Amino acid sequence: MKRVYTLYRVSTKKQVNVSDNHENDIPMQRGACREFVKAKQDWEIVKEYEEKGVSGFKVSAKNRDAILDLQEAALNKEFDVLLVFMFDRIGRIDDETPFIVEWFVKTAGVEVWSVKEGEQRFETHVDKLTNYIRFWQASGESEKTSIRIKTRIQQLKLDGIYTGGLIPYGYRTVPSGMKNRKGQELKKFEIDLEQFVVYRKIVEKTINNGTGSYVMAHFLNDQGYKTANGKKFTSMAVTRILSAPIARGRTSEGETSESLQRLKIVSEEEAERIDEILKQRAEADDEKRQLALRTKGEAMLSGNIFCAHCGGRITTTHHKEHYFRKDGSEYLKDELKYRCYHKANKLCECGGQTNYIAAKVDKAVSQIMRQVFEGMDGAPEEEKYKEILKKQQAAHTASRRKIIFELEKNKKQLEVLQTEIGKTLLGESIYTPEDLKEAIKVVKARVADGEERLEKLDSEMSRKKEMTEAVLPAYRRFKSWSEEFDTASLEQKKMIACQLFDRVELGMGYKITIHMNVTYKQFCSEWESKQDIQATA
Repeated sequence: MKRVYTLYRVSTKKQVNVSDNHENDIPMQRGACREFVKAKQDWEIVKEYEEKGVSGFKVSAKNRDAILDLQEAALNKEFDVLLVFMFDRIGRIDDETPFIVEWFVKTAGVEVWSVKEGEQRFETHVDKLTNYIRFWQASGESEKTSIRIKTRIQQLKLDGIYTGGLIPYGYRTVPSGMKNRKGQELKKFEIDLEQFVVYRKIVEKTINNGTGSYVMAHFLNDQGYKTANGKKFTSMAVTRILSAPIARGRTSEGETSESLQRLKIVSEEEAERIDEILKQRAEADDEKRQLALRTKGEAMLSGNIFCAHCGGRITTTHHKEHYFRKDGSEYLKDELKYRCYHKANKLCECGGQTNYIAAKVDKAVSQIMRQVFEGMDGAPEEEKYKEILKKQQAAHTASRRKIIFELEKNKKQLEVLQTEIGKTLLGESIYTPEDLKEAIKVVKARVADGEERLEKLDSEMSRKKEMTEAVLPAYRRFKSWSEEFDTASLEQKKMIACQLFDRVELGMGYKITIHMNVTYKQFCSEWESKQDIQATA
């Protein structure tokens, strides 16, 4: 009796116990192999291997326990025949599986059989070629199937259809009215109104108050909110929520559609600002940040305040005094101060003060910020910026039309001169070869110059358009700050200060030098020509 080992494999877990005569399920493969062995009479199944949810196209044989066990058993002469329903159950990798089959036959001396395709022999070159072509075709079919599935999934995503996995926070799934090939109803995403309110709180506190993900998670948990799966919020969950592509009207690949745009929770401008904040939060050691290191403390400046003398970063500290007077009364003082880190720790020779009273500095900076916002009166309104862009585009179009006209004219002239070459060789042209050569050289130079000017003009216009369009979100943000600054919370003022100023320098005698962010400087007529702002607290 020939000892037979069988191998059954399905690529998805759903195919394991279907039992409906589906060509890929394990019960069907097992039944077909047993019937095949029964008909042979001198064969006996000794052992059966099953691989559940293992892709023969994606998973290499060296990572498949069943194949490794079969190879070891083959070397130990434990069986004589390896039987599968179809050869592609062994694998579908064109540059690997054919050689595994050949190894079993030629090296281990095992017969390899398929219920559907018979025995695989290696007696002739045709046998080898047939073996290779079979798995090459199987690999191609898997690749095509993979492409079809990926394309279909992407189409479903663009239609706002749920394709599996965790449901993003802020959404729920509802029947879509569509069915898949198996007749199962597909579900589509819909904004969950309760979670939407919480989502907007997360966005607004992150952008306006600079609230970090850790503090945000504590805030949400204290308020009794839960994540989509009913658990407590974590900093990772908050970051994931802020970065969710669907909330920005896009797929994870960055594609968008009308259906996804209707599911947007975060605007393009807000998404851009969130990305800036998350990036700066990740870059803890960045010397030039526009985000407060901490928004929880009492000091307004954090992250972009430096010593004017040594250039070192200025930190915050509490100066505490506590004692009882002679009359028995208690004296308690807790004062927040800015401290030069380098001088306090004697890291360098610094000619500035070690400590500065934070309230005094913050008051002076707040006054400067009010003056900056008052200087916005002379800045063009948003519509004026759009009008400027429109005029620039009109001027560009006119200049472009003129250059193209000259360019086409020179190109035609060049064509005429080039046709004269033949006439010159026959002696029928009015030009001498030397004159013609010089004329062509001059016109070619004009054509090259025209093409260069056209490319430069288009590049310059593209740059201007990008700059003007980038200005508008900054303008809206700046205008909002100017209107809300006096009523803003300390956290909001911190965020405003860190974005408005590139760098704040604090020196001896409370001399404050502020370097304003170039993006916002253009909106203030009063500070337009100044490189920095100086004041004394």
